[in-house]
Amino acid sequence: MKARLFIQTSIILVICFAGELLSQIIPIPFPSGVISMILLLILLLSGLLKTHHIEDIGNFLTKNMALFFIPAGVSIIEYIPVLKPIVIPFLAVCIISTFITFAVTFLTVRATSYIMDKLSKNSFSKKSEDRR
Repeated sequence: MKARLFIQTSIILVICFAGELLSQIIPIPFPSGVISMILLLILLLSGLLKTHHIEDIGNFLTKNMALFFIPAGVSIIEYIPVLKPIVIPFLAVCIISTFITFAVTFLTVRATSYIMDKLSKNSFSKKSEDRR
């Protein structure tokens, strides 16, 4: 079990390292975290990486995601004197962007579910036609 978690963590770290290298190489400023997520998506879609290769560590990271926001919260507290004069616009941006994120997530999940339903119905109908 420990060896499997070590291997899965290593896979994630190698992908993150590759994303960091690519962000240094490309001529435009692009966050290495985003590049790493795109690389992970490409690896998963291409089949070079299967979900079971990173499932345990992914579940662990998802369950403990709140811990990753503590440093950001502490940083905001350190900048309270700077944020004090603009607290209302800052809170408005936070609230509005949260609702936009909720809406986009909802629409994305809904569209993905719709597409997956259509694809599964099409593959089911093709299989039933092949049996005839």
